[in-house]
Amino acid sequence: MPTVIRPVADPALVSGGDVYDARVIDGLRALGRPVRDVQIPGAWPRPDDAARARLDAALADGDGPVLLDGLVACGVPDVVVPHAARRPLAVLVHLPLGEEQPDLDAAEGEVLRAAGAVIATSPWTARRLADRVPVVVAVPGVDPARPASGTDGAHRLLCLGAVTPTKGQDLLVEALAALREHPWTLDLVGPTGRTPGFVADLRGRIAHHGLAGRVRLPGPRTGGELERIWHATDLLVAPSRVETYGMVVTEAFARGIPVVASAVGGLPDTVANGGVLTPPEDVPALVATLHRWFAERPHRDGLRISASSQRCRLTTWTQTSRRVDEALAGLRTG
Repeated sequence: MPTVIRPVADPALVSGGDVYDARVIDGLRALGRPVRDVQIPGAWPRPDDAARARLDAALADGDGPVLLDGLVACGVPDVVVPHAARRPLAVLVHLPLGEEQPDLDAAEGEVLRAAGAVIATSPWTARRLADRVPVVVAVPGVDPARPASGTDGAHRLLCLGAVTPTKGQDLLVEALAALREHPWTLDLVGPTGRTPGFVADLRGRIAHHGLAGRVRLPGPRTGGELERIWHATDLLVAPSRVETYGMVVTEAFARGIPVVASAVGGLPDTVANGGVLTPPEDVPALVATLHRWFAERPHRDGLRISASSQRCRLTTWTQTSRRVDEALAGLRTG
């Protein structure tokens, strides 16, 4: 029986990595694999002694294959590596730790070299790891969805993701403050509890620019409520400072919604021909891109056609789970 070891997912702070892990577990079970799901609380990737002990105990329990979320595994080689010689381990890497925490780069490398398989969730992550170890790529899937009707085809904007500096909502507010002559509205949908200082500053920016009636922060939304937001959206904007893949981009494409995104991390791979890329952290470039979107209907129509054309090319969660299953089937011990 394969075991998946991952961080505890807080429903109020759910991340793309949490969604990926949960969907792959469901997908493996749908393929007939009786997966054991072990969620370990802790301040990963820098856990305290109690969390380290729980991880060690989970790895010691049994001898079947284990799929470890990299956030749990890659900061603690002293815990993980001794188990690699006894049971087959695979590490699932969403974002290499060294990208944001360089002092953990060596620890991560030690874990990855000891693993029987390394699975990256984006081509960009795979390229970052390729000089260290062989990597299997299993990109996130997306569920089929009906095309969004939007509003007037131009002015209802959505930025979907945790409200944090890495997602760049502050950049988008600054850009839209320069475009107040257009009748846009913006929904910043996502958890607001991870970085309260950033959220407070963002609300201050919105008030300073007199945009309180046009920019909404409704918090996280799921299920039918989120689907209604998607259905009313004309344009998804992803002004991220860091992004390994951009699951919201494929969610938009599944609904035929065009995308404006930063040319950062894995977003150029994901956006491909279905949207427009802007230089990261470049507010004037974002202003110019959004102005063209608002001002030129033929441009908008072309982007909608391009976004809709992506719908038949998207990876399904079943395909993602099969890719992970194949990697687990080929595991070796260290």
